[in-house]
Amino acid sequence: MKKTVVVLGTQWGDEGKGKIVDLLTENADAVVRYQGGHNAGHTLIINDEKTVLHLIPSGILRPGVKCYIGNGVVIEPSALIKEIKQLEASGVDVQSRLFISKSAPVIMPYHITLDQLREQAKGKDAIGTTGRGIGPAYEDKVARRGIRIGDLIDSKLLKDKLQTVLAYHNFVIEHYHNSEPLSFDEVYQSALQQADFIKGMCSDVTGQLHQQLENGDQLLMEGAQGTLLDIDHGTYPFVTSSNTTSGSAAAGSGLGATHIDYVLGITKAYTTRVGGGPFPTELFDEDGIELAKRGVEFGATTGRARRCGWLDLVALKRAVQVNGVTGLCVTKLDVLDTFKTIKVCTGYGQNDFPGAASEFEQIKPEYQKLTGWLSSTKGITDMSALPIEAKRLIEVIEKYTGVPVHIISTGPDRSENIIIKNPMQ
Repeated sequence: MKKTVVVLGTQWGDEGKGKIVDLLTENADAVVRYQGGHNAGHTLIINDEKTVLHLIPSGILRPGVKCYIGNGVVIEPSALIKEIKQLEASGVDVQSRLFISKSAPVIMPYHITLDQLREQAKGKDAIGTTGRGIGPAYEDKVARRGIRIGDLIDSKLLKDKLQTVLAYHNFVIEHYHNSEPLSFDEVYQSALQQADFIKGMCSDVTGQLHQQLENGDQLLMEGAQGTLLDIDHGTYPFVTSSNTTSGSAAAGSGLGATHIDYVLGITKAYTTRVGGGPFPTELFDEDGIELAKRGVEFGATTGRARRCGWLDLVALKRAVQVNGVTGLCVTKLDVLDTFKTIKVCTGYGQNDFPGAASEFEQIKPEYQKLTGWLSSTKGITDMSALPIEAKRLIEVIEKYTGVPVHIISTGPDRSENIIIKNPMQ
């Protein structure tokens, strides 16, 4: 039996990770979020009821499962508190089951201000950030001036640190961006109030996780964003500010690399992207419109319409490689039910995988055409019931990437899946 499974996205995010984490949590003792911030959005639909989570691990909807926010996550306290209260209002027990790393960086109000001012200043060259302070918070972490959750719950330490770092950022806000500086008293008092709410959930997450491993418990590691948004391996600079690949599951939680037993890569049966940046297989025709309509392609966090295109197997294979993917989960197969012809990208017309956005812009995708099945696959739970053409698509994905497809999602609900192999069993 596998003990620790990492679930992550292999595209530009929005692959349906939340639903799959929720599905697998039936066999997990704990779920760990290890990177990103509240720019992530995991949508879960259970018995037709929709829940969108941004910071809290998707396992929170499974009673009795412990949920951890690791040191690799940047936390905006007001967003976290809002999410907790919304879940509790729906009858979900959160505070007794949620554990927050004291080492996790805090997104402060000046991070949000800086994020938005920078994006505005870039104009047409804006990268499409959510403007929620994620990047500036990670910058402060790397620069060793960041305020962490452990600082937030120590009022004297917080005051000393905040005086220094706010003076630094206010200088940039006022003199470079010509905007109003933030009030120290307002930022400090707000932080104290937030700390009072969350302090009971703060803990030594790394120590607790290792204790669970010693107890023989099953851990599920939940990534945010997707591989192609990784700060090192994505379409730079149109990327997020953290490592979204499997290596950060260890770094962002305090587990060792050898503690990870299985990596599940989530991919849609097509490809989407939110915001700016290159997208080789993007469609601007009726097929693109149909994908967006049938897939209900709007961002869970921002509400922005997602750009849609055919499945990019070249990018998917690279994601499989850099993550050490054990098996794949193909989501939204049912979205392709109405297409007479389905295409998958099998080449870029060049040898090297692009390392930057400018290189991506120069490539022309090469496609393999597949015959569509023109029948409903929604809700199918048995592989034998899939149309032969749908099985052919799965075979093409497996052959090109070199890894097996272990789960196929045939609808948004928790129960709508074909489980060929459960990574947690």
